[in-house]
Amino acid sequence: MSFIKCIDISKTYTKGNTPVTPLQALDVSVEQGSFLSLMGPSGSGKTTLLNILAGIDSATTGTVRIGEHDITAMKRGALTKWRAEHVGYIFQLYHLIPVLTAFENIELPLLLTAMNKKTRRQRVLETLDIVGLSDRADHFPRQLSGGQEQRVAIARAIVANPPLLVADEPTGDLDHEAADAILVLLRSLVTDFNKTIVMVTHDPHAAEIADRVMHLDKGRLVEAAS
Repeated sequence: MSFIKCIDISKTYTKGNTPVTPLQALDVSVEQGSFLSLMGPSGSGKTTLLNILAGIDSATTGTVRIGEHDITAMKRGALTKWRAEHVGYIFQLYHLIPVLTAFENIELPLLLTAMNKKTRRQRVLETLDIVGLSDRADHFPRQLSGGQEQRVAIARAIVANPPLLVADEPTGDLDHEAADAILVLLRSLVTDFNKTIVMVTHDPHAAEIADRVMHLDKGRLVEAAS
């Protein structure tokens, strides 16, 4: 049974006075513990689809099921709670808070839970170890390289142990060496921790790390030839 199941989803919005439909009657399924890369030209709806899967945006029509949850049927409050527990979002530009240390940035999602301070600290330290930054816990973002900042951002996305990670151009602001290290880390989250990852990228090299590569073409997903 698919972990992600999109059935006949479309998205329409208005730009000026012109209706725009980047996603048209789209069907897609993703298995638990797999890695999907999404490619396509700018404006093709890749990030729109990512945001729909993350529960940040909503489809105009159709059904989106993540695990046992039909997120298209959820009211706003329930969807916010579901998103906090089930989705980690990784951005291209990290979005770290500059006045907080790496430890404090990673801890932020846990402050919204009932987890006590001791348990939060242990969870953050374990997550820092996963991303290879145990020795950078007290560093501020300005004291870190771009690759290290992205590792902190990934740690923040996984610290609450969500089953789904969505990543929007996670290597787009990094040099080749740092980008490769981030891709290896993402691959390990799938292989070693059974995370499901959906990643948007323009880089064919980055896409190769995934189990499947699909392209958005005129609002529909087309699986790349192997």
